[in-house]
Amino acid sequence: MKTAYSNLKTPFYYILLFSLLLFSTCDKNNNPIPNVYVDIPIDLTDPLYYDLQSVGGYVYITGGVNGILVYRSSADEFKAYERTCPYDPDIGRISVDDSRLNAVDSVGCKSEFSLLLDGAVSKGPSQYPLKQYNCIYDRNAQYLRIKN
Repeated sequence: MKTAYSNLKTPFYYILLFSLLLFSTCDKNNNPIPNVYVDIPIDLTDPLYYDLQSVGGYVYITGGVNGILVYRSSADEFKAYERTCPYDPDIGRISVDDSRLNAVDSVGCKSEFSLLLDGAVSKGPSQYPLKQYNCIYDRNAQYLRIKN
């Protein structure tokens, strides 16, 4: 004979199973680079940032954990990446290669990351993409804000 209690057990187990699956899935943001406060304004008319005037241009700026790479990926889009390599944060430091399409950890693990594909790993042992910061671009004011 079924009781009201036994009818409640089945939905409870499904909810419990769903909750366990939900909280045990891998998080792609589980990057080993520590979170630090970033809020950096950039006046793109300043000569320091001249290289950001053209697509494919980049500059290194102070901020983040070990510096930030600011990259102009299109006329209206900028990307900002942490320069610390996620494979070995204590040693690795990324810089842009000659193609201006990839960033490479030339000091540590030699991993390569695509600057156009949100810092995704394109070669090497790193399991994580480059840590990325938000870029807010005001075309009319020629102003860029990098923040997290």
